[in-house]
Amino acid sequence: MLHRIQVRNPWKSIFKPWEEADPWLFGACIALTIFGGIMIHSVEINQGLINWWRHWVTGAVGLFLAIIISRCRYQRLIEWKWPIYILINLSLIAVRFIGTTGLGAQRWINIGGFYLQPSEFAKVGMIVTLAALLHDKTVPTVGNMLRMLAIMAVPWGLIFAEPNLGTSLVFGAITIGMFYWGNVNPGWLILLFSPLISVLFNNLSTPIWIGWVVVAGIIAWRTLPWPWLGTFGAVLVNVVSGHLGIIFWNVLKDYQKMRLTGFLNPEKDPLGSGYHLIQSRIAIGAGELKGRGLFQGTQTQLNFIPEQHTDFIFSAIGEELGFIGCIAVLLIFWIICFRLVTIAQTANDNFGSLLAIGVLSMLIFQVFVNIGMNIGLAPVTGIPLPFLSYGNASLLSNFLGLGLVEAVASQRQRNKRWN
Repeated sequence: MLHRIQVRNPWKSIFKPWEEADPWLFGACIALTIFGGIMIHSVEINQGLINWWRHWVTGAVGLFLAIIISRCRYQRLIEWKWPIYILINLSLIAVRFIGTTGLGAQRWINIGGFYLQPSEFAKVGMIVTLAALLHDKTVPTVGNMLRMLAIMAVPWGLIFAEPNLGTSLVFGAITIGMFYWGNVNPGWLILLFSPLISVLFNNLSTPIWIGWVVVAGIIAWRTLPWPWLGTFGAVLVNVVSGHLGIIFWNVLKDYQKMRLTGFLNPEKDPLGSGYHLIQSRIAIGAGELKGRGLFQGTQTQLNFIPEQHTDFIFSAIGEELGFIGCIAVLLIFWIICFRLVTIAQTANDNFGSLLAIGVLSMLIFQVFVNIGMNIGLAPVTGIPLPFLSYGNASLLSNFLGLGLVEAVASQRQRNKRWN
């Protein structure tokens, strides 16, 4: 009797643990990181800097960490939510005492020549904490939401005080995105941001502001569990916020006002608050359809735009690779977002789904704001372009988030892989 001899394929055993991983997500993030190093090299070629290969080294370390994390059982993080939360707060407090100051802010800790930015890693830590708090609540109550906001407010306040407006805004985007996916009533989310809207509207037009206060009252009446008290509170908060906004606006110096509104008309201060925006728009416009060619951009090579290897890397892409290059970058970001949503929809549990949405909220907000400020549709806030802008801590935190999502993807059922 003949027996069939089965020959084991060593390659199959090596790649078996990653059979359920998402190759499109991994590939898109790696492609952006490689491309980011090329564009950073183009920006720095006449400056004698070497950040381009450091970007690749950091990306390689981040990819290694992401692969390790993707092999772990992400559900164990639920038990570690409070140690993670305490750790990110202690690191942010440490910045206040032993942090290094740069560019007018105290955000970094120098560890053996490596400048660690705790606020970047705090974004991933907050995603884990919020996901762990939300995952077992089918329909969160107002009390649940307020408690989670209070928990989030501690690291947010420490980051805002550095000062680091950009990262604090990312915290808000993460919270809103995860609250929405976690079945928090959309009306409550609108009410949560209604005071900020009142501040903006009352400075622009009093009739519009009054209309918004009425809208906020109607939303509170229809969504809050105690209509009369909720409506009164919502109207009162918006009225007070509108008047306080005018008071604070009048207290600001002229140059501070220009920083906030300069993107609306940068030509008012072309050598000050509007300089970056004007030069960035010139660079992107000069690229036209196909671009001037890699290492050939005049605005880029002559260093007209400060910090172009970080916050304004998209302007270099626009000038040297043109409209086609910009669309290609946006397409890759679309692939990343599409795969993150797919993983969130097909995750085995709510915790994994919330982790994917948290990372999605973190990345997509940074993409919109960074590209918006490069083309003059948003104020300059110091938010990097994920995987493309130079920044060790930012790149590592993005890969840590990628590792968490790939862990969720790897543990999905096989028949859900490409749904």
